[in-house]
Amino acid sequence: MSDLPLARRIARYAVELSVDDIPDQVNACVRRRVIDSLACILGGYGADPVKIAVAVASRTPQPSSTVLGTRLRTTPELAAFANGVMVRFLDYNDGYMAREPGHPSDNIPACLALAEAEGSTGRELIAAIVVAYEIQMRLQDAASLNKRGWDQVNYINVAMAAAASRLMKLDEAQTEQAINIAVSAHIAMRQVRSGSLSDWKGCSAANAARNAIFAATLARHGMTGPAPVFEGEMGFFKQVTGEFELDVGNFGSRENGQFAILRSLTKTFPTNGELHTAVWAGIDLRRKISDIDAIAAIRIETSEFNVRVLADTPEKWRPRTRETADHSLPYNVARALLDGDITIDSYSAHRIADPRAIALMGKTTVSEDAALTQLFPKHLANRVTVVLTSGDEFSSERISGPGSLETPMTDDDFERKFRLMAAPHLGRAAQDRVLEFVSDLANQTAYEPLFDAMSSQSQAVAARQEA
Repeated sequence: MSDLPLARRIARYAVELSVDDIPDQVNACVRRRVIDSLACILGGYGADPVKIAVAVASRTPQPSSTVLGTRLRTTPELAAFANGVMVRFLDYNDGYMAREPGHPSDNIPACLALAEAEGSTGRELIAAIVVAYEIQMRLQDAASLNKRGWDQVNYINVAMAAAASRLMKLDEAQTEQAINIAVSAHIAMRQVRSGSLSDWKGCSAANAARNAIFAATLARHGMTGPAPVFEGEMGFFKQVTGEFELDVGNFGSRENGQFAILRSLTKTFPTNGELHTAVWAGIDLRRKISDIDAIAAIRIETSEFNVRVLADTPEKWRPRTRETADHSLPYNVARALLDGDITIDSYSAHRIADPRAIALMGKTTVSEDAALTQLFPKHLANRVTVVLTSGDEFSSERISGPGSLETPMTDDDFERKFRLMAAPHLGRAAQDRVLEFVSDLANQTAYEPLFDAMSSQSQAVAARQEA
């Protein structure tokens, strides 16, 4: 193990990874994650938290970075925040589950905002995204945050500070200082995902990315940060995670080909990733049950994590906000049984207040199954059993599902997801332009064609009115 501080070793990796070291398979994966993120961003157009973020950005006009869906340009930090809120609003973007859950694509809007501001090429953008995924996912592998009451986005502080430094072309020493500043100054609490969830659930990651860009900007101008930020007496290890080892020398490279982004997971439902298999199980059972009103009891057997995070408080058993509903295991199984699907409308106010869903949740129990916990986090498994008033029982266990490593989404799947989210906002020709731009991302030298194609007339009008 190197004697260098961890922040310095991470900085060295971020600076030294060459664009030529990224294989075609990883480039293709980045393109898919960008399309997936743009689909999620389109789904967030017009949402209340997005309107707030756009309104705040409109107060600081600057010809640096574009707020997606509008003609508004602002600072890279504010564009990263607004676009990041869009990508997270539906909880539909990619994810990764290890010792800590997280959504590495939360870095993509911030990388895009900074690439535009810095005049970075498409290849440089791809490399920055790869760096962000690598660092965040390796940290997720290394240590849990949620068990100690801290939020997953604290790893974005590190990942995005390194990616931002790379796009700014900072050297190794400056990048280390950007990481030091971002980590020490911006620790987020897990309360953002506890109890009745607020708008901030979908904003916390965007805020971490915003802060990371600011930290890198300060480092660019010579600001230094507390060190060693991880190993210090009052540092990250002792105050936040406990000590862990991170073998930066084994991060993805040309030699080993083991890039973390290839292990990231994508979503077929706009909801929490750990409960996707419970939704698939509910859909299986829906096909077998002719009369939903004949259900007497529902048993959900799941992992320790899901019991602790997705069925932990009274709010998860009677959600009243979209943010709480999409993180409620009982609610999502009830909706899957009622509708045979989970869609954006599953979290509308009238669906959340649906008496039939409330009644089904009242008949539901959630318990840990040690065997399913053993599978976690490699497999996010769930078992759902429905007991009818007749005494008949039907059970469905799903170990994996579409979007997993075993059954990855295809290019056609990503295109369908993108067009579904784009349909209310963009015409077919504009959709085609977005897809064509991303398909040739490595050869792009400017981002205006993408932002023009992603512009929604309604969102653009709203932005002008706020300004």
